[in-house]
Amino acid sequence: MTPVRTVLAMRTREGCEQRFEAEWLAVAEKIRTLDGCLRQELVRDVDDPRNYLIMSDWADRERLDAFGRSEHRDHLLRVIRDLRESAERHTYQIVHSVRSESEEP
Repeated sequence: MTPVRTVLAMRTREGCEQRFEAEWLAVAEKIRTLDGCLRQELVRDVDDPRNYLIMSDWADRERLDAFGRSEHRDHLLRVIRDLRESAERHTYQIVHSVRSESEEP
C-alpha cells in the first residue's frame, strides 16, 4: 500500500471565494469518512485570494481512483464545480514525509 496525494489547483469565479470555502468544507467533511481518505487541506493564495490548492491524501491509488469514478463524487462536487473558473489536478506518490518535532501526529 503506497499512499498518494492529489493536488488540485483551482481558481474561483470572482466573488465566489467565501461560498467556495464553505462548500468545500461541507464536502470535505463527507469525503473524510470514505475508506482510504487520510487527509484533506484547502489553502488559499496569500497574493490572489481566488487561487486555491486542494490537497488530499489517500491510502492508495486504487481507493482514490474508485472514489474518482464514483457517482457519489460527482454528486458531492457538483456545487464546487459551478463556483470555479478553472482547475488542474495532479496525483503524486508520497515518497517521504518529515514532520517538525513540534507537530502533533
